[in-house]
Amino acid sequence: MDNLANDTRDLKLDDNNVPIGPAPPPAGADLSTMFPGLPAGYKVNTGMTLEETIADLNKHPLFMTELDDAEENEELAALQSLAYDGTPLENGLNFKEQGNECFKAKKWADAKEFYGKGVQILQAEEFRRSKGIKKKVQKQQEVAMRSEEEQKAFEEREKKRLAENDGSGVVKEDEKTATKEEYEEVEDDPEETQKERTLLEQLYVNRAACHLELKNYRSCTLDCAAALRLNPKNVKAFYRSAKALLAVNKIVESDDACARGLEIDSSNAALQQLAKEIIAKNETVTAHKKAEEKRAADARRKEVLLKAALEARNIKTRSTGKPPDMEDAHVQLVPDPLDPQSSLSVPTMLLYPADYESDFIKAFNETESLEQHFGYVFPLPWDRENKYTANNVECYVETVSGGLAKVGKKVSLLKVLSSGNVEIVDDLLKIFVVPKGKAEGWVKDWKEKKLGRK
Repeated sequence: MDNLANDTRDLKLDDNNVPIGPAPPPAGADLSTMFPGLPAGYKVNTGMTLEETIADLNKHPLFMTELDDAEENEELAALQSLAYDGTPLENGLNFKEQGNECFKAKKWADAKEFYGKGVQILQAEEFRRSKGIKKKVQKQQEVAMRSEEEQKAFEEREKKRLAENDGSGVVKEDEKTATKEEYEEVEDDPEETQKERTLLEQLYVNRAACHLELKNYRSCTLDCAAALRLNPKNVKAFYRSAKALLAVNKIVESDDACARGLEIDSSNAALQQLAKEIIAKNETVTAHKKAEEKRAADARRKEVLLKAALEARNIKTRSTGKPPDMEDAHVQLVPDPLDPQSSLSVPTMLLYPADYESDFIKAFNETESLEQHFGYVFPLPWDRENKYTANNVECYVETVSGGLAKVGKKVSLLKVLSSGNVEIVDDLLKIFVVPKGKAEGWVKDWKEKKLGRK
């Protein structure tokens, strides 16, 4: 194989994707001389190219470097089937016991793997029976006639048969004859079949218990369903399925599984306790759902009442789709948003354009005036010249048409907003505060800038 790897690396391409170096052999050439590492007697198919020969080799268990789940490989499947000695029932019981030991030690993932291996073995038997394929067993007389050494040699030969066969992947005629002579097809023993199905059912519910501990709730319900297909009266399957469904808040489905289990065993303490948990969870979920519905209904009512209040006051609003971050501040009715008699509260930004500063009033009530808020806003910490006092400033708001409207400092906010000439944009009202000595010049600049934009 080292020579094979070296040969493939030698097939280098130039910038035009043209091979350089040794040219690959033509189709039909004898390639066997290129693979001195192959087992003796391996016949290379001379009708294949080098790449096809490599691909063919990679399909053989002796040479493959990775498994391809998408491709069926009979040789590999045959080797895997020889991985365990004993009958499917014996192997399944062995994996169940190993899984039980891990489960007792709370090694849930390990236990799940052991149960899963037992499931795979017995599932294969179920599939074989569903297809009407008979069981193949060694002929008893052949086994009886062999010495201990011959029996060991036979078992070893069976394990290596497909991997060897001169490396060709094809069973030789004498091997076929030996296989036919040493194996026979027999009918399934109904008693053993029933034991296998009972064990498969147990493996499913045991693996479901592991999934439950690992919080693999969907896998748990799938294993429980598989167990119930084998035995519709498996109480453990109903219990574990109900537990998994309850964990994901599927109350109705969980209650149904629990009820079906109690129909089979009404005195089952675990199911009775689970039924109480389902009832309690249902009450909690129902209460939460009602609370959510009430919150949603209240939100809708708040929206309707606020809209009605704005329309009744002739207050205009507009949204740009890009609202500023004001946390929980917004236009609302206070103190009770659900009471139509409540007053209106508006978030307001005081802008000081002459000094590029600002203040935010989270809740400016419609009954209040600017003078009332100036009482705690002034003096401004950055106003060292004391230019900003209630008696020494002029206040303006932008109109709907883009102009400016002067705001009286003693006028209520409701009177300013209800004029129909001012609008609240994105739940925020902006008021410009300018020292009287700079007011005329600032207004002139504003108008010029507006005209320049037009």
